[in-house]
Amino acid sequence: MKKPIFIGIAGGTGSGKSTFTNRLKENFGDRVSVVYYDNYYKRRDDLPFEERKKINYDHPDAFETELLIDQLYSLKNGQPVECPVYDYTVHNRSSETVLIKPADVILVEGIMVLQNPELRRLLDIKVYVEADADERILRRVIRDVKERGRDVEGIAKQYLTTVKPMHYLYVEPTRALADIVINSGLNDVAFDLIRSKITLLLQQE
Repeated sequence: MKKPIFIGIAGGTGSGKSTFTNRLKENFGDRVSVVYYDNYYKRRDDLPFEERKKINYDHPDAFETELLIDQLYSLKNGQPVECPVYDYTVHNRSSETVLIKPADVILVEGIMVLQNPELRRLLDIKVYVEADADERILRRVIRDVKERGRDVEGIAKQYLTTVKPMHYLYVEPTRALADIVINSGLNDVAFDLIRSKITLLLQQE
């Protein structure tokens, strides 16, 4: 079996990573599988809910990156994996998993995708999506209220205490490690460039 093309899509919260990922998925259809780094937050059954709320989820140590890397190697070798599912409403992993099947293209999306050297070495194309900080926080507020059942006060506190400082410490520096930096998930020129590159690589395979 031919080896898949691994594409990392990183960037700050609310930058447009998911939009760009979804556009690639829609374009290439079943030839693409998507792995979301956010699903690899560590299981914290040892802590009560109120303590789990206080965890710094924007630090590399919050993720079980070793499991992600192991599963990406399995996909690389043509083996399906049971990806964990994270439940944001309880700040812990769900008991459910999602089957990720091998595909010609594997998209790996998340804020820390370019932060870990071993994970970075797996990637054939490294993309960093950026956006103005005001836009990112507004998008995060809307998303967390609508999709994750959070209140605005809690979102603001988390953003100021962990999200913002960790972004400047661990996420933004990875911008320099990307092969291409785009200023929006809706940037058509950048999308066409990445789509053309993927198509070329698939043809070469």
